[in-house]
Amino acid sequence: MNAIIRAAGLHKSYAGQRVVDGLDLSIQRGECFGLLGPNGAGKTTTLRLLLGLVAPDSGELHLLDHAVPQDARVARLRVGVVPQFDNLDPDFTVTENLLVYGRYFGMSDAQIEARIPELLAFANLTSKRDAKVPTLSGGMKRRLTLARALVNDPDIIFLDEPTTGLDPQARHLIWQRLRELTAQGKTLLLTTHFMEEAERLCHRLAVMDNGKLISTGSPRELIDQNIEPQVVEVFGEHAARWAQSHAAQYAHRYEISGESVFCYMQDAQPLVAHLQSQSELRYLHRPANLEDVFLKLTGREMRE
Repeated sequence: MNAIIRAAGLHKSYAGQRVVDGLDLSIQRGECFGLLGPNGAGKTTTLRLLLGLVAPDSGELHLLDHAVPQDARVARLRVGVVPQFDNLDPDFTVTENLLVYGRYFGMSDAQIEARIPELLAFANLTSKRDAKVPTLSGGMKRRLTLARALVNDPDIIFLDEPTTGLDPQARHLIWQRLRELTAQGKTLLLTTHFMEEAERLCHRLAVMDNGKLISTGSPRELIDQNIEPQVVEVFGEHAARWAQSHAAQYAHRYEISGESVFCYMQDAQPLVAHLQSQSELRYLHRPANLEDVFLKLTGREMRE
């Protein structure tokens, strides 16, 4: 086994509420591992445990072969972190943000300055090296935060919802850069609410809810194990009424959500043929995806 993170039986409670409940996790060197779950599932606490920022109530954890939280400070010297919300220093330029951050890892100014051109090129920010943070766009700030996480040339990078709030162009650029990192042998631990992002980037995924891991595997494995291969989404104000009379005839399983009906089945052609004669309804026929898995395992209700 070449696990860069190993956790066994992790438990963590706050005010009597179990937030992480018996978590077992093994992340291999060089893979992108995705941690998915609705709000309140325990993802953020899990990341804090893995980084040694909080201590578990029970269980064992190793990060880069260091016991955590006992040796977390040493382990974090080989870790980069991209937080959910940018915490760049607005009083500094792009270059100064990288320089100051590198000092936290005990790097000399000469060592940091030698890495800055490569980091700026990686983040597509070479022309902004002397710009102050408030003048940067949201996408530029996110790329700078990613570059900053790489200043110490880490072995593993924790990324907490790295593309939230970005436009499609910026998101695709971040995806490209993350794929480059795994191609270099870096290990990524990614949390995201974008199922397409997880499906594109992650070698393996774990779906978490109520503090527990409820399913683990590659994106394709999770889809094949949990969802029928074909999905037909039926839309319209009469969709729910139509479903009560017809959905069970065609679908192995169906769900009603507002004015939409989600029909899951092995063969969608009979249903598609039927819907072509229903002029008051609209429909979309597609293959099952990771979002279908996520909603089946964690439910469609809103989480605050």
